[in-house]
Amino acid sequence: MKISIVTIVLNDKQNIENTILSVLSQDVQFEYLVIDGGSTDGTLDIIEKYRDKIDIFLSEKDAGIYNAMNKAIDLANGEWICFMNSGDMFYNSDVLKTILPNLDDNVDIVYGDQEVRYASKRKILKANISIQDIWKGMIFSHQSCFVKKDILKEFRFNESNRITADYELFYSLFKANKTFSYIPMIVASVSAGGLSDIRRIESIVSRWKIVDKNIIVNIYYLKLIIMESLKPYIKKILRWRR
Repeated sequence: MKISIVTIVLNDKQNIENTILSVLSQDVQFEYLVIDGGSTDGTLDIIEKYRDKIDIFLSEKDAGIYNAMNKAIDLANGEWICFMNSGDMFYNSDVLKTILPNLDDNVDIVYGDQEVRYASKRKILKANISIQDIWKGMIFSHQSCFVKKDILKEFRFNESNRITADYELFYSLFKANKTFSYIPMIVASVSAGGLSDIRRIESIVSRWKIVDKNIIVNIYYLKLIIMESLKPYIKKILRWRR
């Protein structure tokens, strides 16, 4: 099996069906895993509708999303893994068909662009930034990338990092000289408002702790924190002027 697609979910009956349908719309052979954290809101009833199309299903309490993602790594049989968690979707039904020829032995991580869905608009975030700039933050999302399973089994997500474990993983892979390959296509559609979006300053500080430090890095992250701290006051001033 070439690709394993993983969906992590916990009490998200509003979004889980759209994610499942998006995954099942892909017109290539793949393994599908759904890892549920012990939902009690009706999510399991929705999953059961598609149970015959899900290769591996697990529902049990876990220690958080990254613990569930590590469980999936151990269960997956594919050579490559993509995490398309509840609320996330592939951009269209041709994504896997288009990305598949790029998953070869010469690269370790393949990634593309993503669409971000806001309350009143949608925005395409390009990932065609040099991987050398990953010290500045996430160049791509975990939804828009495919990683070799053997590498994920070796490095894994740091479950003690509750906000930026995905960034920590990819920064570690970069430092370990793993090969990254950018594909100019939109892979995923994700909704804004994730934990790192909501707790912006905490997320910035967490990334700063992860990266190698020097004067340029320190100035960059201090500037980010100051700008983020000033945003509420700037918004108040703009509203007052109206």
